[in-house]
Amino acid sequence: MMPVPKMRVEVFDKNGVRYTLTAEGQIPRDKVLQLHDVMILLGGIPNESQTLTSSNNVLPTELSRFEKVQKIIQKSFSLIWFVSKDVQLVYEQEFKEPISLSTASTYLARMTKKGLLMRTGTGNSVKYKVAPNSLQTAIKQ
Repeated sequence: MMPVPKMRVEVFDKNGVRYTLTAEGQIPRDKVLQLHDVMILLGGIPNESQTLTSSNNVLPTELSRFEKVQKIIQKSFSLIWFVSKDVQLVYEQEFKEPISLSTASTYLARMTKKGLLMRTGTGNSVKYKVAPNSLQTAIKQ
């Protein structure tokens, strides 16, 4: 006997609220696209690079380190200035796994280049803050 196909998607909005969508049985393509639209409306898919498909065998509940850092920033630092060390500490407390300071700094630099964060300072005194336009983009999505 073949197991019934199941699909479960968890979406977190910008406030950290989790929504769980579950479908069981033969799921037609149009229903999957409708679920995708609902996820976008809830703010769970900020860009196409994070769209999860069955072809890449990534479970929707598995987040990359980069996505985890984004979640940390949205949850803990959405309105204040912060440094790489702050992100490292909160990441390790939240996810119970280590992240090097250089990795956190690299991700913050990438987010800055994408326009998601603002940056001030030089050398060891670099501070970051969520860019105002990235908050508006997240709300619109």
